[in-house]
Amino acid sequence: MSNGIIRWNPIREMAAMQNMMDRFFEEWRPFFDDARSLSMGNLAIDLDEEDDQYIVTTELPGVKPDDINVRQEGDYLVIEAEVRDQSEHEQSDGKRRSLVKERRYGRFGRRLRLPQAVDFEKAEATYQDGVLTLRLPKSAETQPRTIPVRTATS
Repeated sequence: MSNGIIRWNPIREMAAMQNMMDRFFEEWRPFFDDARSLSMGNLAIDLDEEDDQYIVTTELPGVKPDDINVRQEGDYLVIEAEVRDQSEHEQSDGKRRSLVKERRYGRFGRRLRLPQAVDFEKAEATYQDGVLTLRLPKSAETQPRTIPVRTATS
């Protein structure tokens, strides 16, 4: 006759909770993955949805419009930008030296899979006051369609 009492093991409970959380975040990964695969700093983005389009917004202060690259790679939207360190050119005369350097320089980027197909041919990008806004219309195939209902006699 075996004893029906099972000793409570908090480590086993925490491991089970961690496995559940890992599975939960794996389900969300297709929308926000591959940011790590770009060998550059991550861009923080806002992704909003309207009935007919997605709106992606990111801040790129100090970036010249020529240093911003937005493109499609298969099902992904890729945003890349580069902030160049201007102080190197200014210091070449030897009269100026940096005491504190906290601003970030270099390449920044984000690779993002959108939940639905996008018509990239009609996409628009605007850059104003250091904010990049992308308007990405949803593909016509993914738009809901209404089928008119007629009576059999009409």
